[in-house]
This record gives sequence, C-alpha cells and structure tokens, in this order.
Amino acid sequence: MTVALFTLGGTIAMAGTGSGGVVSRLTGADLTAAVPGLAGIPLDVRDVEAVPSAALAYRQILDLVDAAGAAVADGAAGVVVTQGTDTLEETAFLADLVWPHPEPLVFTGAMRNPTLAGPDGPANLLAAARVAAAPVARDLGVLVAFNDEIHAARFVRKTHSTSTATFASPNAGPLGHVIEGAVRLLTRPPRHAPLPPVDSDRLAATRVALHTVTLDDDPALLDALAPGLDGLVVAGFGVGHVPPDFAPALGALAARMPVVLASRAGAGSVLRDTYGAVGSETDLRRRGLVCGGLLDPYKAKVLLRMLLAGGAERAAVDAAFARHG
Repeated sequence: MTVALFTLGGTIAMAGTGSGGVVSRLTGADLTAAVPGLAGIPLDVRDVEAVPSAALAYRQILDLVDAAGAAVADGAAGVVVTQGTDTLEETAFLADLVWPHPEPLVFTGAMRNPTLAGPDGPANLLAAARVAAAPVARDLGVLVAFNDEIHAARFVRKTHSTSTATFASPNAGPLGHVIEGAVRLLTRPPRHAPLPPVDSDRLAATRVALHTVTLDDDPALLDALAPGLDGLVVAGFGVGHVPPDFAPALGALAARMPVVLASRAGAGSVLRDTYGAVGSETDLRRRGLVCGGLLDPYKAKVLLRMLLAGGAERAAVDAAFARHG
C-alpha cells in the first residue's frame, strides 16, 4: 500500500541561511526522516522543483496531476503533495478540477518552518500520508490535510497569515479528522466530473483577471484592466454588489467576455435575485454577469481560466458555475 509523495518546496521544506532568511532546501528524504510514525506507510518519494508556492503556475500543477495519476496507475494507494501554503487553496482546487481517480490526492504544507520551535510540517505530512493511504478517503477528489483536519479542496481557504490552524472551510467545515492516527470522516460531498484536458499553449494564452471592488472604487480601472482579457472575475461586496456606476461598465464587459460575480466576504454565497438596486446581484445578472455562487473569487478565477482555455462557450461557462458554485 505505497503512497506517492511529491515535494514542491515551501515552508515545510525550508532551512536556515543565516541572516538571509529561510529558503527551500530540504528534500523529500529529509522531510520523511523527521516524521515519527511514517515507518508504517511505504512512501515513493519524488522531489519536484522546490520553489515558493507564489512561484507556481497552472502548468506545473497540471503536470504534477499527470505524474500523480501515473503513480496511481502504477499501484499507489494515494498521493501526497507538499508545497507552500500561500497558493495551496488555489493549486488544490485546480488539481481537483481535473483529478479523475478514486485514489486520494492530498495537499499539505506547514506554517512553521523546521528552524522554529514546534514546526507543524511533520505532523501535517503524517496526517496527509494517513489520509492518502486510507480506503475511506477514496472518491473524495482532492483533499487538504492540515492541523489534523481533512478539507475538500473546493471548500478550503487559507484564513490566517501565520496560524497553524490557518486552513478552514467556512461554508462546509472539515470533511473529517485524523484522530489517534485513524482517518475519521464526518461527511462525503458528491464529486463533480473532471474537466477535460486543456492545451498548454492555449492555457498560457488565456488571460483572466480578478478585480476586488472597494469603497468609492473607480470604474475607470476596469477600462485599464480589460484590454486583452478573455474573462474577468469581480469580487463584489457582500452577496454580490458593486457601486452603481460599476454596473454599466461591467455589463459592457459581459457583452464581450464572461464576467463572473463572486463575493469578497470570505464565506457565503453570491445571491441571485434578492436585491434590486442598480449594482445589486439581480441587476448585474440582468446585465449578463455569471453568478459565482459559493465559489470564492480565487477559485472562481481558476475555474474560469480552465473553462476558457478548454474552449467553453458562454452556456458551458454558466452551467459549470451553476454546478461548482
């Protein structure tokens, strides 16, 4: 019952460099050697390029998903990916959109690097390996194991810049926990069918932007943002509201490209038809914006870019957001 381990760097793999700060240095062998309890889980360790997660790109994650799928085809019971936490909520969701296998693909990392007292990387790696090896974790898609909690990639968010309990799923809660070494699931949300593969060149050429609306915002910023875009995500106030003078500008953009309306609130859904003022969610949907539902702006951007890179037309974009959001 081998678990494949792919290491991508990040805080979990950082070591000291004197006065210059910590950088990614530790290999997968270094990481596993520091984890009591891993001896009972055979690991196939594969070091990938060690970079901060802020340096990762879609293509790297999609290539990693392909490699993880090959490991599963070769008999791995599941796969663990270690990386930095800065973009983990986005990379895990991207992987979840395309992961077709019943075997678990589990992302994890650390908030305290190994040079600090109480580093959390070893415990997170052990929990992730246990989840990846657990038969009960099959058919859940991509998961995030952190702080002995198990989260669905489509729900999880990084909620704190430094806390070891940073990962949470505000709209759903954790799917389960690792308790005394055992994987205990509380719920099993249904999976969505994976998106079809996308062409690398088309993905690289697909440009999707995210604009977060703020108090007394300037709609002229959209004019500067729009040229060359294939799609736009707007993180609106609350349930999906923007200043009134944003509404016609967004409507004009929605006539040219998909514009997805999400909420900047951090939890909860964009509504569809509760408020009726200019700039409300009802008004914006009438102007052609796509309702992002429960998807936060970062995940909405990932989904929209993948859909557009795959050649999805407007109706397919609407349907995908209705399904995932």
